[in-house]
Amino acid sequence: MNNIKLSIALLLVAFSPAIAQQKSKLVPENRTISALKEKAGVHLSAAEGSGIAWVKDVTFTNGTIEIDLRGKNVKQGSFIGVAFHGISKDDCEAVYFRPFNFVATDSLASMHMVQYVQDTLYGWERLRDEHPGVYENKLATPPDPNNWFHVKVVVEGTSIKAYVNNTLCLSVTSLNKKNTGKLGLWVGNGSDGDFANLKIKHN
Repeated sequence: MNNIKLSIALLLVAFSPAIAQQKSKLVPENRTISALKEKAGVHLSAAEGSGIAWVKDVTFTNGTIEIDLRGKNVKQGSFIGVAFHGISKDDCEAVYFRPFNFVATDSLASMHMVQYVQDTLYGWERLRDEHPGVYENKLATPPDPNNWFHVKVVVEGTSIKAYVNNTLCLSVTSLNKKNTGKLGLWVGNGSDGDFANLKIKHN
């Protein structure tokens, strides 16, 4: 069995429609959490700076994170993804998406659809300046920026790969000296976002 453990489908507890249950399983940092009305899932509010809803009592090292995300087509107003190997919102790794760039017609902006960061030491600006085109990429088939899309992040040692709707979109080497830590739902500066169907497989 290679000592692989599949976590409980956290949708059933952390993403229950009951707000009280949500708050018992998700610990917000610089955001508030509310339940979605149309399906089982959660909404993170917008605020200045990044924000995370940490999944309580989950420590993540290696494995697979799967989740459905929904942002919006608002330029510089929608940044959404997952954080891992975290201590706080200012000390974690994250893979996130810029849905407003899913429909970009500019060739440069279209290369900025998905991003890896190691906040705050290696933020997107530093990575773009020092390693252009390495830690961000375009999507082969971008989804509707206002609709749900499925994301899978696979972490194996220093290898981090991200998939959208089962198509590889980013493959990078971790910049984090830590190889374990908290896992959470991530939104960027000024951004809100919707999350559903979180599943975690620990390797």
